[in-house]
Amino acid sequence: MAESVSAPAVNRLSRARLAINLALQGGGTHGAFTWGVVERLLEEEWLEICAISGTSAGAINGAMLAQGLGEGGRQGGIDALDRLWRQLGRALALSPLQNSPFERVLWGPDLSFSFAWQFFEALTRIWSPYQLDPFKLDMNPLRDLLAEQFRRESLALPGAPKLFVSATSVRTGKARVFKSAEISVDALLASACLPQIFKAVEVDGEPFWDGGYLGNPAIWPLYDEKGPPDVVLVQINPLVREDVPMTVMDIMSRLNEIGFNASLMNEMRAIEFVQRLLDEGVLKPPRYHRLFMHLIEDEERMRAFKESTKYNGDWSFLTTLKQYGREAADGWLKANIHRLGQESTVDIKERFL
Repeated sequence: MAESVSAPAVNRLSRARLAINLALQGGGTHGAFTWGVVERLLEEEWLEICAISGTSAGAINGAMLAQGLGEGGRQGGIDALDRLWRQLGRALALSPLQNSPFERVLWGPDLSFSFAWQFFEALTRIWSPYQLDPFKLDMNPLRDLLAEQFRRESLALPGAPKLFVSATSVRTGKARVFKSAEISVDALLASACLPQIFKAVEVDGEPFWDGGYLGNPAIWPLYDEKGPPDVVLVQINPLVREDVPMTVMDIMSRLNEIGFNASLMNEMRAIEFVQRLLDEGVLKPPRYHRLFMHLIEDEERMRAFKESTKYNGDWSFLTTLKQYGREAADGWLKANIHRLGQESTVDIKERFL
């Protein structure tokens, strides 16, 4: 574990406890970055996680984190995420090809399974998951994993933070935010349901797709519940790419990034507007209250990975992303630990508007 950090001249053990909210983006196996961020934050005993809002991979990370915290405190949260990603790696890894003579041919320099991904991508542009599943097997590798690991009753334990999971209603086009008592395996699968790959997931008779279309992640439940003012956003999808995509696959990948960041950009615009009106005295507490926004990311490194790597379950790839997340969180703590509870550490206007 990395050595803990603290504000200058302040002993770590003497810090007053501070509660924060977590907002966790989705992004397939790139969610291993979030695994590293959260593990590093859990090592700071003064830092308490009050509520979590997550979408897709962020929802699954959030569910296992909340469950682990409820069952076993900080170490329980660390252990739950470790079990999740180890089993996910085993479920997704193309093990017959790992460490074989074919590996150097089939895997590109960005760790994407080039041939397999291109073939699969072509199929999903011609046929829907309903057409590719004529026998109605409805296979989803996440279902068995979550059925084995997720225990919804643990979300009601005293030590579990509030949890919010976002999905998109296919029928109405509206966002549905599931709260702790409503969260099930199906709700988590719905939040992570990419319609090009999986059939819509029904919850209470309503079909849902990935929550990232309308909230990646949804931040409003965190301030609507009037919890602590500090919201830490863990971003894994790059906002900026300098190169203009030229190939069909690169164009589609960039469109997906822009689409899945759009809801976040819109919500950040609304947050900045309300905070500005508070500064000007136009809006008044307690109906409107101050938010301190924070951002943990590593765009420079995450930009190097293509869309196909979001389906890469290779253990070395997952642990590399985890380490990137730990380093990003450690750097953020060192730079901003004294500002928590006092002010935002990200300039929303500069970053998102």
